Amino acid sequence: MSSQTLTQDNPFLSRPTKYTECNTLIADKAVEHFIRESLSENTRKAYQADLTHFINWGGTLPATANMVARYLANHADSLAPASLARRVATLSKAHDSNDWPNPVRSELVRATMRGIKRVKGTAQNQARPLLREDLFIMLDSLGVDTRAIRDRALLLIGWAGGFRSAELVGLEPADVEEVREGLVLYLRRSKTDQTGQGRKIGIPRGRTRNCPVVALSAWLEVLHSDGGPIFRPVDRHGNVQPGRLRSDAVSTILRNRLDNVGIDPVAYSGHSLRAGLATSAIKAGVPTYRVRAQTGHASDAMLGRYVRDAGLFDENALITLL
Repeated sequence: MSSQTLTQDNPFLSRPTKYTECNTLIADKAVEHFIRESLSENTRKAYQADLTHFINWGGTLPATANMVARYLANHADSLAPASLARRVATLSKAHDSNDWPNPVRSELVRATMRGIKRVKGTAQNQARPLLREDLFIMLDSLGVDTRAIRDRALLLIGWAGGFRSAELVGLEPADVEEVREGLVLYLRRSKTDQTGQGRKIGIPRGRTRNCPVVALSAWLEVLHSDGGPIFRPVDRHGNVQPGRLRSDAVSTILRNRLDNVGIDPVAYSGHSLRAGLATSAIKAGVPTYRVRAQTGHASDAMLGRYVRDAGLFDENALITLL
């Protein structure tokens, strides 16, 4: 087996030498298990895809600086700078993990990446936030069938909790505690909490017809389950399936529901729920520290783009001119 052979469990584990991210020879299955679990499933898949793409292009591991630079140049027109930067980071980690000389640290690769960013720009396409008004329009169009009951709960809880899609579909009944004020949702793990410290999120009872507490309660009554995932697929006959809803299904459900009410869904994704809560709260004058307490953003800097978007028309210089 060549040194560039990748494993499904850990793309940074190169057999038969079996060097790990700590550059330590694995001699124990238990150690290998914990090395594998040091990366989330989504991260492993992303690393695997990045390295496979590089190898299918013609790259080899370990790679040279000239090879990585040519790879970047060849894909500058087909991949966004952010995607190329992620692949560079993956290659760097793969080389460090196997104690190979790291070509990514060379000035040739760094200069190539700087040039691509200057030519192509670094602006990223961002999911359009689902603002409160559009959320209500969409919810008001929902019926009372099984799929509609699920979607109402999914969209309201996702929006009210500022959840990422993976966090939302990862919820289970044991993560929900009903209290006098509403619900306490226990987020056991997230993108920024890979060690599972967990975080509690309060969902107050709503004062409008679109109450997330009522919506989730209605779905749980349909579900009749003490375990397993809360949000599950529903077939075209209205039968609830036993498996967990996929993360990308959140985007599909949101776009379909937006399309049904005549809102162009193209710019929306599952992240629009999280972005929508943050933007709507800031527009309503909620202090950023309270927004961060709900969404889990680490700092005001992380909320920066939502603050800028929310304030585009507040005290705009043109208001007194046109």
